[in-house]
Amino acid sequence: MKKFRKVLDGLTTSSPGGTIGSPSCGSAAGTPTAAPTPREIDVQETLVSENFQLCKTVRHGFPYQPTALAFDPVQKILAIGSRSGGVRILGRPGVDCYCQHESGAAVLQLQFLINEGALVTACADDTLHLWNLRQRRPAVLHSLKFNRERITFCHLPFQSKWLYVGTERGNTHIVNIESFILSGYVIMWNKAIELSTKTHPGPVVHLSDSPKDEGKLLIGFESGTIVQWDLRAKKADFRIYYDEAIHSVSWHHEGKQFMCSHSDGSLTLWNLRNTTRPFQVTFPHGKIQKDGRKESCKPILKVEYKTSRSSEPFVIFSGGLSYDKAGRRPTLTIMHGKAITVLEMDYPIVEFMVLCETPYNNEVQEPYAVVVLLEKDLIVVDLTQSNFPVFENPYPMDIHESPVTCTAYFADCPPDIIPILYSIGAKHKKTGYSQKEWPISGGTWTLGSHTYPEIIITGHADGSIKFWDASAITLQMLYKLKTSKVFEKPKPGEGRAAELVEEDPFAVQMVSWCPQSRIFCVVGISAHIILYRFSKYDANTQIVSLEVRLQCESEDVISPSENENNPCFSEQGSHSPQPHHQHPASPGNRTPEGIKDSIPCLKVKDRVVRVPPGYQSELVIQLLWVDGEPPQQITSLDINSAYGLLAFGNCNGVAVVDYLQKTILLCMSTLDLYGAADPYQRLTRSPRRNRQSTSEFCMRGLSNFYSDSKKRIRTSYQSLTELTDNQQSIDMERSKSPTSDHVNGHCTSPTSQPCSAGKPRIPMGPEGPRLTRRGPGRPPFRKAQSAACMEISLPVSHTEESRENSFSRSRSSSVSSIDRDTKEAVTTLQFGESYGRKSDALPTPCLWVGTSLGVVLLIPMSIPTDQEERMEEPVTIGPSGAVLMLKSSVLRFAFLDLVGALIQSPYEVWRDLNAPEDPDRPRRRKLVHFSPSSSQDACGDGHLAVVCSERQAKVFLMPSQSCLFVHNITESSFVLRADVVSVCNSVCLACFCANGHVMTLSLPSLRPLMDVNYLPLTDMRIARTFCFTNGGQALYLSSPTEIQRITYSQEMCDNLQEMLGELFTPIETPEAQNRGFLKGFFGGNAHTFDREELFGEAAAGKASRSLAQHIPGQGGVEGMKVAASGAVGELARARIALDERGQRLGELEERTALMMTSAETFSKHAHELMLKCKDKKWYQF
Repeated sequence: MKKFRKVLDGLTTSSPGGTIGSPSCGSAAGTPTAAPTPREIDVQETLVSENFQLCKTVRHGFPYQPTALAFDPVQKILAIGSRSGGVRILGRPGVDCYCQHESGAAVLQLQFLINEGALVTACADDTLHLWNLRQRRPAVLHSLKFNRERITFCHLPFQSKWLYVGTERGNTHIVNIESFILSGYVIMWNKAIELSTKTHPGPVVHLSDSPKDEGKLLIGFESGTIVQWDLRAKKADFRIYYDEAIHSVSWHHEGKQFMCSHSDGSLTLWNLRNTTRPFQVTFPHGKIQKDGRKESCKPILKVEYKTSRSSEPFVIFSGGLSYDKAGRRPTLTIMHGKAITVLEMDYPIVEFMVLCETPYNNEVQEPYAVVVLLEKDLIVVDLTQSNFPVFENPYPMDIHESPVTCTAYFADCPPDIIPILYSIGAKHKKTGYSQKEWPISGGTWTLGSHTYPEIIITGHADGSIKFWDASAITLQMLYKLKTSKVFEKPKPGEGRAAELVEEDPFAVQMVSWCPQSRIFCVVGISAHIILYRFSKYDANTQIVSLEVRLQCESEDVISPSENENNPCFSEQGSHSPQPHHQHPASPGNRTPEGIKDSIPCLKVKDRVVRVPPGYQSELVIQLLWVDGEPPQQITSLDINSAYGLLAFGNCNGVAVVDYLQKTILLCMSTLDLYGAADPYQRLTRSPRRNRQSTSEFCMRGLSNFYSDSKKRIRTSYQSLTELTDNQQSIDMERSKSPTSDHVNGHCTSPTSQPCSAGKPRIPMGPEGPRLTRRGPGRPPFRKAQSAACMEISLPVSHTEESRENSFSRSRSSSVSSIDRDTKEAVTTLQFGESYGRKSDALPTPCLWVGTSLGVVLLIPMSIPTDQEERMEEPVTIGPSGAVLMLKSSVLRFAFLDLVGALIQSPYEVWRDLNAPEDPDRPRRRKLVHFSPSSSQDACGDGHLAVVCSERQAKVFLMPSQSCLFVHNITESSFVLRADVVSVCNSVCLACFCANGHVMTLSLPSLRPLMDVNYLPLTDMRIARTFCFTNGGQALYLSSPTEIQRITYSQEMCDNLQEMLGELFTPIETPEAQNRGFLKGFFGGNAHTFDREELFGEAAAGKASRSLAQHIPGQGGVEGMKVAASGAVGELARARIALDERGQRLGELEERTALMMTSAETFSKHAHELMLKCKDKKWYQF
């Protein structure tokens, strides 16, 4: 039982920064130094360290930078390898597993042990790995590291335990899959080719056994040489030397022909009867030019030659287009008889694979689908229909359809919200898909018992919002919202705003959603806010637009010494931003010199528009240009449906909007909020003299916000200004402030963005401000951008990932060391019932404001309670009350009652404003309040306020404003994300730091419960998208295309096995087709081939130890458990094996009986012939 002491109400401190910010609060469980007359508060803290464990749960989305593809035709599961060493294994919806190689080396090739529950991966570090898929979390059983040769191609015949491995030197090695030991049998390149050949044939690019005889191995070399190697005789049957380089080879199922694809865009068909020249040469996309020559074509990277009983063979290949058709998209060509179908793809083709009915390569293949792995998508084409439609993909592979710019995660949502969103979103689904079931249907998955409604929201660069059903560790698209439909389409080259934000002016910066009231708010990169209400009915509506002038007229200085020496005073209210309503964006708003003023960045549609059911826009708030300077990015937002209020802030100040009455209640600079309670005793400076100075466009950041396919920084978000060496050195000197995130005079962080301080001045021509680009030869500027004042290196000419992966911080936690100009940004806002002043006896609606300097302000409000009065009477906002202090930028607020329970924000119950009126039941606002005093009659009045900053967490007792507990979270790093979440029927503070640590603190005592070094390196993408939610879950964008979900709850870790799907299910291997009595009895060469006899240690000897090194795999405890306790699976396998053996014995018995019958018939006919010819003379025949 934790005993907390409540300080007497009205106890004052010597100064706003006195007791609260004093060192007496610096201990992990400190109390104020003033001795109170306490009344004991009992809070039972139930959370302990054993309640927490961090582990990954599931990964959603498309595998980033895919490299390889494999399919098990019996188990019907698909594997995708990636450049970062990841492997995604997919089955039926719900069966989705992610594995990661510890080395991080790119996956070159994947090979399933068909129907065995195992997978072989070949990586770029020349290592083979064997994965066990018979457990829910696959693990590596064996690894084999090649030391002297590089792996280029692998082939594993069906029902074989010997893996053929081709290398860059042209040699072919053989690996035993069971022991993962190299065989002594090696096919050396110089033995495979003729001795008279003077050149090296190149790396092995193809290996396959002949469908006619498994004892014959076809080896394809890159130079164009093809060799069929007799494994028994250890010699070449034939050799083919072709002029064009080979990319792939595919057999006809009868084993008499094979087809090759070449680098000149040709396909060659070879007949084994005559290998001196190709049987057929075709250029599928090459036309004959006027001079009689074929036009040059791109290489055909892969070809597959598949036969069908009911139709002509399929020849499917990628590439091969002519070079003269510039700008054509990547294609997959399907040749079926004389018909040629060219399928254009949105992205380059990485790999494709034809899915066939049989796993046997010597049977008619019967292809039914082709899986195409693109750089950013996975599609499956239906081959059974003549128009080749695609299957509807059940996996969430389109998360990155437009780059993700923000995320939000909501666990334990109202149960009715998911079906409603799904029903609305289902009306807008695309059509034209194949009617057949998704062919990748392997594995088993059942809905676990530990499930509850979860929703993930993603915001994107094109302004779209996607709602996803994330219940039961799956992910399914629910509803898509396009925020760009609110605005008129910007005309090309229209004004300076269009010039600077031409690519993604609607990009989503943050979202706020109230699931109970279904009110949704979106903040965009163009300093705009859109408020949506949900309705099940379509409507004709006109969007209301409010325009806010939130730009300071003077600069806030936090340097007392400078102010004392140079006291300057401006007019009262000179630095208070003024609201403006309904300013049309017309040229009339420009000054005579051409400077933009009082113009928003985007134009809202001013006509009545028809909106479909779903989220319908009600209000748009836009910040205005001021004196040629663009509005600053919005850094914080909160909305409360019970109050009908919306608050937002940026580096200049804060604004409060009444969205019910569509009015602006408050628009004030941060400095004005303090009044006389400013802890820094700042004075204002005189207004800016040069109003026409060019400012960098501060709606920056999408070049840092997300990674796109272009390998350049988007210059449309910034002006790389040419500076003289002197100016550059001055600005670089400015950037050395330990507290100011300025680099080259640019605004770098929403939490401390200067509006005009430290900007380079550019000479003005008669045409107004002139933007210049950085000239060649100059060093690239360093920019920075982060929601938490992070500094990021951005070399201009690096790849897309380099923009995100550099992550550092240079900032002092002491506010007393601030020694230069800076803006105090509003970093977080929170509405709630609280006590605005120490003297308050009852809680009232308040707005909590947190700033980048660690200051917390409380703004009390008076809101009419009656519905009619609320729509007519104004909401009054009182002067700011309490001023609290923390180290560094404030990130999060939360409120607890005096028994330690979380106080939810009040909300309005959802009502459909477009529903038909019911005279018997008039629609009235139904509000749900959670007053601090409602659940604690025995504990008295008051509540606890939890405040977390980038370095520190504090718990204050309200209304006395006493600091009960303080915990310094980190000194060497800083907190990126902090949330108060419910775990195990209690609450805790969860934090994610820039150094990759995930930690939890108990509430209210702030005891450390968990501290795990989870991510070794944090980049901008993770910092931007990491978010916690209730139930011990969190997520982040692990790559530009994938969402990684994790849990920090021990209970969920224990139940994770139940929630994951099974990759392997016991399935009987299909029988081989009956090849006929004569073929089976007399021509059974393929079935008498014994690889063990050839490749085993007894016959081939041991391989050189220096050639490859065997590494035992970390099978893990789960693998041991599966091996020990997986009796059901083992019994099933044993039963299937017995059944197969019994069937084979039955077939042998039938064959023996047939032979006996044939022998008896032959004996009978011979006896009859003997009797007939018995008495005849020789001359009678």
